[in-house]
Amino acid sequence: MFQARSFKHCKACGGAVAYQVPPGDNRDRAICTVCGLVHYENPLVVVGTVPIWGDEVLLCKRNIEPRYGLWTLPAGFLELGETVTEGAARETVEEAGARIELQELYTVIDVVPAGQVHLFYRAQLQDTQFAPGPESIEARLFTEDAIPWDEIAFRTVRETLKYFFADRRRGVFELHCGAIG
Repeated sequence: MFQARSFKHCKACGGAVAYQVPPGDNRDRAICTVCGLVHYENPLVVVGTVPIWGDEVLLCKRNIEPRYGLWTLPAGFLELGETVTEGAARETVEEAGARIELQELYTVIDVVPAGQVHLFYRAQLQDTQFAPGPESIEARLFTEDAIPWDEIAFRTVRETLKYFFADRRRGVFELHCGAIG
């Protein structure tokens, strides 16, 4: 089982934490040795889109680590105070400078080893004017046969793209859920 164990000090009082199973619980938690506050460590949420223009998908070449110089769908961490749909749209603007009409939730992929959940939405591009932000070297449209499959940054992106092109060939788009262990 994945355990982050990232807490060293209490957020409330600054006291040292110890990992132990609190009464009534079933797993180790970071518990303050001074005030007793239990700190819960939960998965991070990554949100993004599959932006479409005709038979092409918009990908971004990463300008940051991890996976610098590889291609990805526009995506990133959900921020506090925003919905998953707001986060997906924001990331698409930040990474690709793309104007989209957000569509339905398309993939939900648990990335257990990283303590993350990735959510991708289908999105219709409003035009082909892109302006990559500081986290992207380039934003470009690709047909299925032109995608640089060996240069895709993340397994969740590869799986989402595979689902997308398979669904497009079938003419039916459905929600895909899975896990990468």
